[in-house]
Amino acid sequence: MKASILLALVCTAVLAAGARAETPREPEALVRKVQEYAQKATDMAKTALSMVQDSEVAQQARRWLSDHADLAKQRLAWLKEQLVELWKKAPAA
Repeated sequence: MKASILLALVCTAVLAAGARAETPREPEALVRKVQEYAQKATDMAKTALSMVQDSEVAQQARRWLSDHADLAKQRLAWLKEQLVELWKKAPAA
C-alpha cells in the first residue's frame, strides 16, 4: 500500500475521531481513537502487503528476476573479459 493512501487513511481517522469526540475537552479520547484508527490502518496495510508478497505471481516475479540477474552478471563478466583481452592487444601509444 502506498504511503499516500496510508496518510489519507490516517487523516480520515483524525477527522472521524474529531467528529465522534463528545466534547472538545476530551483530547485523551481523541488521541486514543486516532491511535486505534492508525493501528487498524497499519494492520490492513501489513495484511495487504503480506498477501501480495506471498502470492504466486510475486514468487514467479522474484524467480524471474533472480534468474535474469544471474544471466546479466554472466554477460557482464564475459564483457569484462573481452575488454581486458582487447586492452592487452591494443598497441601502447
